[in-house]
Amino acid sequence: MDGIRLGVDVGGTFTDVVLLADGVTTAKVPTTADQSEGVLAGLEAACEAAGVDPPDVEGFRHGMTVATNALLEGEGAETALVTTEGFRDVLAIGRQDRPALYDIDAGKPDPLVPRERRYEVDERATVEGVERAVDEAEVRDLAAGIAADSVAVSLLHAYAHPDNERRVAATLREELDATVVASHETLAAFREYERTATTVADAYVTPVIADYLGRLAARADERGLPAPRVMQSNGGIADGETVREHGVHTALSGPAAGVVGAALFEPESHDGVVTFDMGGTSSDVGLVRDGAVERTTEGAVGGHPVRVPMVDVETVGAGGGSVAWVDDGGALRVGPQSAGAEPGPACYGRGGEAPTVTDAALVLGYLGPDTELGDGLALDADAAEAVMADLAEEAGLEGPVAAARGVYRVANATMARTIREVTVERGHDPRRFAMVAFGGAGPMHAAALADRLDVETVLVPRANGVLSALGLLAADERHDAVRTLGGRLDAVDPETVESRYDDLRERVLAETSDPEAAALTRGADLRYAGQSHELTVDVAAFDPPDVAEAFHAAHERARGYRLDEPVELVTLRVTATIPGDEPDVAHEGGDSEPRTSRPVRADDGPHETPVYDREAVAAGLAVDGPAVFEGAESTVVVPPDWRAGVDERGTLRLERAEGEA
Repeated sequence: MDGIRLGVDVGGTFTDVVLLADGVTTAKVPTTADQSEGVLAGLEAACEAAGVDPPDVEGFRHGMTVATNALLEGEGAETALVTTEGFRDVLAIGRQDRPALYDIDAGKPDPLVPRERRYEVDERATVEGVERAVDEAEVRDLAAGIAADSVAVSLLHAYAHPDNERRVAATLREELDATVVASHETLAAFREYERTATTVADAYVTPVIADYLGRLAARADERGLPAPRVMQSNGGIADGETVREHGVHTALSGPAAGVVGAALFEPESHDGVVTFDMGGTSSDVGLVRDGAVERTTEGAVGGHPVRVPMVDVETVGAGGGSVAWVDDGGALRVGPQSAGAEPGPACYGRGGEAPTVTDAALVLGYLGPDTELGDGLALDADAAEAVMADLAEEAGLEGPVAAARGVYRVANATMARTIREVTVERGHDPRRFAMVAFGGAGPMHAAALADRLDVETVLVPRANGVLSALGLLAADERHDAVRTLGGRLDAVDPETVESRYDDLRERVLAETSDPEAAALTRGADLRYAGQSHELTVDVAAFDPPDVAEAFHAAHERARGYRLDEPVELVTLRVTATIPGDEPDVAHEGGDSEPRTSRPVRADDGPHETPVYDREAVAAGLAVDGPAVFEGAESTVVVPPDWRAGVDERGTLRLERAEGEA
């Protein structure tokens, strides 16, 4: 894409903007209750800073948290479920696994659809075909009793034989003034509970997404801006109209954009990068290997299964606005409660009274009283010290500095545990990876986290505070389609498989903006007979022996062994991709001297620490810690035992000093 482009990503506390027009211009404004208001305020601020007239913008890409918030906060559409007779309670029964195995008080979230809004129809299909056709008259009678804004339709085995489900959905669309979502359109894959739960989640968020994108598009049009294209959970961009039909595909829109942005900075010297995005409300951790973003189809949001393809991101409730508190046992805790954007941390001066991670950073000197956070927000050091003093008294600590150091360490321990889940617990050695730190608060904590994990290199890209917005501009357009086709691999009819692949191919191409420019990839989920979980392998041509060998190799790589057991084919996958353009983030700074200094309290005591202007530093600059680099969107802390260098793109490369461990 040529021309002027905008990327806008909404976070829990701030809305981030990147504008590309003869260089990179960024903006950060507070997130608003109606996210579209903050989006427009942010893009207007960026356009003004760059001297760009909004009608001159040719591309507008958007990452949001509308679907995520709806699922987490229970604020989606009033939804009904229509399912096969006898299967009304699948949504409530779920699986036998427990959220916390040894916690007798652990509970699961309530279903998104209460029992009184779950309806049954007399029909039956098996994996072999339809045994009993649905009676459309019964469906019309059923529709007369449904009073809901949205309806999910999930019939037994509709992934294999959707004829009955198509008829039910079509009849409901005729009879009701409501959004109707069918499981074979959302997730044509087996496992009854997960398919039903994902379809319900789709029906639950789609009206909210459609309403939001409609408002945003109208407001953008008033300013002469193009309609936004939206980041999906799979890390790919799609047209707003496509997303408005199935809103569940945006459940991880914002975090996905951050991982895509971080992938731009993967160094060849490492096995990949751990992506660490710490914002105001939470922290997101992902993995990039060999230039490819790690994806999954096993996701959940707020305890609700969402089994559409998505970037594999682990989220923990530890961000700059996370509240510090003392539990009943007297232990210091951080999060998951957050002060959010309003009132925000105490140091924001907006009425916040709870101690947060940002207040701790100000007391420790990582942030200074003259540090400006997004939208020109100045910090109140006295307010931060006061709430930390109160926390110290409650926790039995010696003063506000001890409390602040405790908050910082607890937050880091929480985030390090999440990084281990993504690396060590999945068979990856974090020492072989670099860390890409971004988000408004990530670069303040990155080196300390790297110390805990024995990671040798931390990369902090230019505009790291708005890297998710930059990732939007780099993302490919991407569309996925799946369909379950079970059976032993050596007994499946190749012609049937190719026919199913052709159906999926037509579906994804129909969703792309330019089918002729789309590259197609095919995959298959396979497992050994008797296993309950699958691995996905690429399938260029469906030759059963070759596919089996690819699975054996993938299983050995992922699990450490292979078996002499029959291989089962489970699900077919097709992806259409239109490559994006990598943004030019060349750096033009030329300053090698710090602009000021301030006391920073490290573990070994206070240090008078030079403070550099992140945007002005010269490429090639190398400094030993301690040092602080302040930018418009974030602050980078270089501890005493680390050193930092600036490359030609303005990326800060933090490495342990020689002899340090």
